[in-house]
Amino acid sequence: MRLGDTGTIQLLLPFDAVTQAQLRAVRPRGHWRSRLGCWEFPLAAAAVLERQFGQRFSLEPPLPQWFAWLRQPLPPLPPHRHLVAVADLEQPLPDGRQLFAHQRAAARWLLARRGALLADAMGLGKTLTALVAARALVRAADCRIVVIAPSGLHAHWLQEAAALQLRLELLSWAQLPENLPEAGTVLIADEAHFAQNLSSQRTRAFLRLSRHPRLRAAWLLTGTPMKNGRPAQLFPLLAAIGHPLAMDQRAFEERYCHGHWSERGGQRQWLAQGATHLEELRRLTRPLLLHRRKQDCLDLPPKQRQLYPVQLSEAEGQGFEHRLSLTVEDYRRRAAAGLVRRDAEALAVFTALRQIAAHYKLPAAAALVQRLLAEGESVVLFTAFVAAAELLQAQLGGALLTGRQPVADRQRLVDGFQRGEQPLLISTFGTGGLGFTLHRARHVVLLERPWTPGDAEQAEDRCHRIGMGSSLHSHWMQLGLADQLVDGLIASKAERIELLLQRRSTVLARQALPAMVRQLLADW
Repeated sequence: MRLGDTGTIQLLLPFDAVTQAQLRAVRPRGHWRSRLGCWEFPLAAAAVLERQFGQRFSLEPPLPQWFAWLRQPLPPLPPHRHLVAVADLEQPLPDGRQLFAHQRAAARWLLARRGALLADAMGLGKTLTALVAARALVRAADCRIVVIAPSGLHAHWLQEAAALQLRLELLSWAQLPENLPEAGTVLIADEAHFAQNLSSQRTRAFLRLSRHPRLRAAWLLTGTPMKNGRPAQLFPLLAAIGHPLAMDQRAFEERYCHGHWSERGGQRQWLAQGATHLEELRRLTRPLLLHRRKQDCLDLPPKQRQLYPVQLSEAEGQGFEHRLSLTVEDYRRRAAAGLVRRDAEALAVFTALRQIAAHYKLPAAAALVQRLLAEGESVVLFTAFVAAAELLQAQLGGALLTGRQPVADRQRLVDGFQRGEQPLLISTFGTGGLGFTLHRARHVVLLERPWTPGDAEQAEDRCHRIGMGSSLHSHWMQLGLADQLVDGLIASKAERIELLLQRRSTVLARQALPAMVRQLLADW
């Protein structure tokens, strides 16, 4: 027996009909993992497995230690009313701030759950809410606080923890340990959508921590719990908080992800990328998933989106088509030589199309930003491409925020923009669209949109937050069919997400992205 990399118990054995029958009778039920060649059981089955098979199977470390911890669990936590009382939610914080009503309600909600997914919209103060709730467990049960967050957000977490006079241990999603301290731990996962892919090592390491026997609570924070509109991305988060729906991955995928077998290239593959029964999924996840929109909690100024069409001259249009033709010809030449996959042409060409379009939108974007700056406005511009960001910054000036800047410098650049040292901040989605507060800007310009609605929403909501002084104007630069396709794709995925998180019904009709791209290229 061994501890699996996701915190489950795995049994490897040669075929034996009697033992196989005994394992099938174990409850909670286990599953045979043919790919791994072993039986896999949840930790809840540890006592039965140790009693029935502990003498017949050798135990690989660290499983014996986990079994010992399970035999000697931590003392139970005080009742909920006591935790709420020691949280002092109505009292001003040490730095003088007062919690908003929605933050107090969310803290009480977290304290009632050992596993929970706080999915409030960006800008509602999830960081402070989680720390205030964790402070109550520290006071009541002497817990340690461990926070997993992108390294670029560590300074923000330390700042908020210092405001509450709390000590915490910060971990990066890129480097997760194998174990937690023996003392009780409150595990807070910020930007929890980083763990939405079960095949990634990061997600599997996070699941192992979330199932640790010395864990007091696992609270996940993300404004995009189903970032790409696929329930399959929600499954790892449900597994991390111990939701009953995550007990059987195959059953979950069959019910909510349109899971089915398909023949591809002569091989049988399991596909689970669809979305079905979303209203039922919303109803069943509501006890452990809290999602509220800004308009439900705050009296914020409105956010107004507006398309900014970009028109090319005849000469520019010919240059655009020539560059795209060269890209298509180059890809097909490499595919014929066996250097790239033939079946990936549509997506590869589409990616190149977006890069070319970003280049041709630069003059219009620069003109828009210059006009706004001349009117005395503060502007944040987002793009997916570092090269486009650098070209704009060379022409317009302002602060530049990309992944090429050291992590320690990013918060300094953001603070400078917030203080008014620069009226313009140019950033990539992956860097500036994550965790920072940029509410000084009244205008945000999206040179193009990411393929996922969560990323576009995250970028806008860096500016649409508590403390902003007036309405936010979001300008979507749109050039031709490529941008129209992405914007339509965002709307389609957003429908799925809204159906899961909000009380509304709709009829979903979505075409697969490769088919949409092939049609776009055919029209072109």
